[in-house]
Amino acid sequence: MADKIVILTGAGISAESGLGTFRDEGGLWAQHRIEDVATPQGFARDPALAHRFYNMRRAEAAAAAPNAAHDALAQLQRDWPGEVVIVTQNVDGLHEKAGARAIHMHGTLATALCAACAHRWDSPSEMAPGASCPACHAPAARPDVVWFGEMPYHMDEISDHLLDCEIFAAIGTSGQVYPAAGFVQEARNSGARTVEMNLRDSDTSHAFDDHLVGPASKVVPRWVAGLLNSR
Repeated sequence: MADKIVILTGAGISAESGLGTFRDEGGLWAQHRIEDVATPQGFARDPALAHRFYNMRRAEAAAAAPNAAHDALAQLQRDWPGEVVIVTQNVDGLHEKAGARAIHMHGTLATALCAACAHRWDSPSEMAPGASCPACHAPAARPDVVWFGEMPYHMDEISDHLLDCEIFAAIGTSGQVYPAAGFVQEARNSGARTVEMNLRDSDTSHAFDDHLVGPASKVVPRWVAGLLNSR
């Protein structure tokens, strides 16, 4: 039976599609305080600001196209004889645009969430304070994204995959945000071979067996081609 591969992707894989990371100068994140737009407290304090921010992010994501790294992972998922699990910290939906399936641990811009009853539905292109839930009708609609201080989604499922994978790869992640930053150690403890693909060393680079340095659109297709040619 072919090896099971678990791949964690972060903002770096989407940077070449025109979607900025937290640390990009002049980008959308640089124009806002994280405390104002990416915490429950910030949303409670100024929901209009938070909705404007996510409306802009939603518009950017809708206009963006997958790059060669997304396409390569979709090909790996199609052609690898074993299971390929993509876990993403991104909310942009570019893995799906490329034809892949992904576990969205930080939610997605494509859906809205009711803060009152936890119902989810397809998000409109623009949301505003006081929008009502189609299930319970409470004026409690919010973006279906995981904010700082909230528990990421699907953690039990992700942990199960990390326990029985033979290869773990992290692409475009900073290694600064837990629990995702701890995934490499979970995989290593289970005997997985680990590889990091990034523009530069991350805070968890020391924990990986292999390192591929460069733009995701270059290093990810080469890595995928190597895997597929080895079979």
